[in-house]
Amino acid sequence: MGYMAELRKMVGSRPLLMLGANVIVVNNNNQMLLQLRTDNQCWGLPGGSLELGEKLEFAATRELKEETGIIAEELHLFKIYSGEEFYYKYPHGDEVYNVTSTYICKEFSGNLIGEISEVKELKFYEFNAIPININPPDRQAIIDYIQQYQ
Repeated sequence: MGYMAELRKMVGSRPLLMLGANVIVVNNNNQMLLQLRTDNQCWGLPGGSLELGEKLEFAATRELKEETGIIAEELHLFKIYSGEEFYYKYPHGDEVYNVTSTYICKEFSGNLIGEISEVKELKFYEFNAIPININPPDRQAIIDYIQQYQ
């Protein structure tokens, strides 16, 4: 059981600060990898929360591999997101204020294999064809990346 799950046992669904990392994976065709989440049926970035004592970059690579099967060969810090606009209430009721480090990964290996409990589908998208139903905590990072690199 991870840190957030243990903490939730003690505090219930009340708002918590959630420290995490996610990854914008871009392939050689300049397409962005998105995953269709099982919890809210939205497309988003691979990522998740930090475990105690874990470095942000390690969390990013760990979550990327766990959720997609992809192994990051190289990561670059893109931006850090926080503030009231990163409040999120999960479908099951847990509330968080996200503090998220977003990384860019263009060098990777492995085969796309979605983690069944979290991911319904994995797909690379052209920047001009990103789905409308984006996971709210990931929306700004996706917009910022496309605006900066399109």
